[in-house]
Amino acid sequence: MSKERDVAGAMSPRKPAQSVLELAVFAGGRVSRHPLPAEGRVSLGRSNENDVQIDDSSVSRRHAILHLGPRITIEDLGSANGTRLRRERSAGPTTKLLELQLEPGKTMELSVGDAVNLGSTLIVVLPREGGASAAPGQGQGEPIVRDPAMQRLYALADRVAGAPITVLLLGETGAGKEVLAEHIHRRSPRAQGPFLRLNCAALSESLLESELFGHEKGAFTSAGQAKPGLLETAEKGTVLLDEVGELPPGIQVKLLRVLEDRKVMRVGGLSPRPIDVRFLSATNRDLAAEVKRGAFREDLFFRLNGIALTIPPLRARVSEIAPLARAMADRTASALGRPAPAFAPETLAALEAHRWPGNIRELRNVIERAVVLSGGDTLLPEHLLLDAAAAAALPVEALPAASPSPVEPRPSELSAEAAPPAGAPPPAGGAGGLRSELDAIERRRIVDALERCAGNQTQAAALLGMPRRTFVARLNAYGIPRPRKGKGKG
Repeated sequence: MSKERDVAGAMSPRKPAQSVLELAVFAGGRVSRHPLPAEGRVSLGRSNENDVQIDDSSVSRRHAILHLGPRITIEDLGSANGTRLRRERSAGPTTKLLELQLEPGKTMELSVGDAVNLGSTLIVVLPREGGASAAPGQGQGEPIVRDPAMQRLYALADRVAGAPITVLLLGETGAGKEVLAEHIHRRSPRAQGPFLRLNCAALSESLLESELFGHEKGAFTSAGQAKPGLLETAEKGTVLLDEVGELPPGIQVKLLRVLEDRKVMRVGGLSPRPIDVRFLSATNRDLAAEVKRGAFREDLFFRLNGIALTIPPLRARVSEIAPLARAMADRTASALGRPAPAFAPETLAALEAHRWPGNIRELRNVIERAVVLSGGDTLLPEHLLLDAAAAAALPVEALPAASPSPVEPRPSELSAEAAPPAGAPPPAGGAGGLRSELDAIERRRIVDALERCAGNQTQAAALLGMPRRTFVARLNAYGIPRPRKGKGKG
């Protein structure tokens, strides 16, 4: 976990221009984002005296400093568990992951997107998303909002954002509930505070209680030191309780007490601690029906349901499919070092005719795959592979030759070498080449999800919309080492 301050505003005395970078911190199975100044120094460590506090026992009290300016460098301050930079290096058909240990007192240059380990946590400097002054769907990183119903929904969300009322976000899996939650946070008076998300379906009841409310030293066997929970860490910010309909009954009771009293009791604690947090929650369940059948507390439902915002499925917002697809294609092509592809009219027609049961998440998968499979500058319907059965029967000669360098796996703390799985056919033309490219895309997405979830397999599977058993089978099929217990809780 990490504690966010207004780093960009406090640390750039010479250049008050809007920051274009942010620091993503992956710790404790969650990610938090911190705006960075255009120039200056940002201290990182476990102590609350740092500009970015990372509450993890593997991180030293004063661990490292980011130096920002024309060049980005990181300096280790003599940390106990070290600072390590991980970079990819291509060697023939494989991509090896190099780990560079930073000596105490020394600095090393970083590039945007480089993965750095501080102890067992992970930090990455990324382009900053958003622009709080932009209209919905217009600013960089802002959601694309074209459908009239969605425009009305986002206009209502803007009005709700300024009030302290709890918000319940409803909609199908992949419809954009988390995107709307982040938009509400950015438009709220708490925009400079942290935005933290907890997947309530990804943790057992005991772990969920500890993550939400924290624990005191000695509260249970492995509690070697006191740890504040998510609700304490999000002070003056926003907490999104994702999949809130999956909360166990025991946690429902305690969460209700927190919502009423605005105080948390740590596991093993003797006195409650006051908190100042805005609550958003999201679910794809019909909570009213869950209340009727006794699976969800009625009083908690009323507390969470200050106002409910329902996000329409993608199939009901056809006018947004084309702009969403173009934006996704542009990002994928940029990552591959290619110009943005055009869409043939029949390709857009096929996209708009599809039912999209997986909503925006499915659309993203389809577009990323299509950009990789397209060797030219135009995406054709056969690149979409919308019908799995038709895709299997598709003559390979109907597809343009794929790029010789499709998508390389990103760095991952879980794999020291991003090579094809043992026994996989070598990349080549024909069906083997197509299969290899599709496998490379899926492998990259799995490794990416594990990295984003700090090795937690259950959370990574949920992020991909994949059953955990299928996810584990994919790990084995692609030769991806399963994280050790010390790395993640999956």
